[in-house]
Amino acid sequence: MAEILKDRPKLLDSIPASFCLTDIHTRILYLNQQAELFFGYTREELEGERLRILFLEEDLIYFLPNIVFLTLYKNGFEGEVLLKRKNGTKIFVHLSTSSFKEGGEVFLTFYFQEIQRLKILEREKLEMERWASLGRMVEDISHQIRNPIASIGGYTKRLSKGVPSLSKGKVYLNHILKETDRLETVLKRVEEYVQVPQPAFRMEKIQDVVKAVLPEISKKAREKEVSFHLDTRELKGDGQFFMDAGLIRRVLSHLLENSLESITPKSKGKMDKVVEVSLFDDGDNVGISISDRGQGISKKNLSLIFDPFFSTNPSRVGLGLTFVRRVMEEHRGRIRVNSGLRKGTNVTLYFPKDRRRRVRRELLSPEAGGETR
Repeated sequence: MAEILKDRPKLLDSIPASFCLTDIHTRILYLNQQAELFFGYTREELEGERLRILFLEEDLIYFLPNIVFLTLYKNGFEGEVLLKRKNGTKIFVHLSTSSFKEGGEVFLTFYFQEIQRLKILEREKLEMERWASLGRMVEDISHQIRNPIASIGGYTKRLSKGVPSLSKGKVYLNHILKETDRLETVLKRVEEYVQVPQPAFRMEKIQDVVKAVLPEISKKAREKEVSFHLDTRELKGDGQFFMDAGLIRRVLSHLLENSLESITPKSKGKMDKVVEVSLFDDGDNVGISISDRGQGISKKNLSLIFDPFFSTNPSRVGLGLTFVRRVMEEHRGRIRVNSGLRKGTNVTLYFPKDRRRRVRRELLSPEAGGETR
């Protein structure tokens, strides 16, 4: 088969995609000119080599064997793959595979199409569409409201200096200042939500992130006579996963501040003024659980808590949990909230330890393990 293809080079060289033919053991028998240019190898360098030469080291245990298994025994594989060139650079491709028999032998075919630039453009387009409306809103709010807010606040402070402290006028002026501060807070929260940066993922330990956040809000906790209790007994592993530690710190700050807000002065019991922060590892995820015995959330409001500007507290803006959900989505994690009115609230964050697809993490079948060995 390889000899037949070599006798007809123009046929496959005219295909606007990289083509590779292997035997049942993924030994490369033939590749077209496009494949040479794409991967940076000459035909002489690749022919006779195993297909694994094009795959990342981390994908040789599960991903490549699964691809071969699907090619031999199912309807082939089709999807996105991250491969490597001769010079070590990585490239996203769309891979389509198939198998056929000829002269009593089984052959595998691999078609590679570059999608690196397409993926970048697609991601940028989605991001632009996703935040375009909010971006316009923030820009308009900042322009139309922030300057008047500053003027109102400034003139109110000047007027307040000449008004007796116990007069009704002083009360009214203080109320104006309070409301202008609230409007400024709304602007800041909206900007925070819209301007979340693209996460910069690094391998970090969740316990280090949590321990960095707790002291930051300890002053607020002391003012309300609330204490934090950190429990790491269920964190069986090292607590590491790929995260943007800065964004996770902001997420935890929002959640812990919500717990503090929910604990009222009427809470007399010692345990009622403890916020439990638990770390765990369930095998697939590293998680954080935050529990309080505060006011809780009614059943009818529980489904609304992630909606922008929803809050049961008039003094709160209602974008904290919206921000939390967005960051969790960026980390491919999930969030679960259990709460009951006057019973307290539990918020649990689940972060996947391995963000790769199943086809890259484990063998789809025991048969797949022997196909590339």
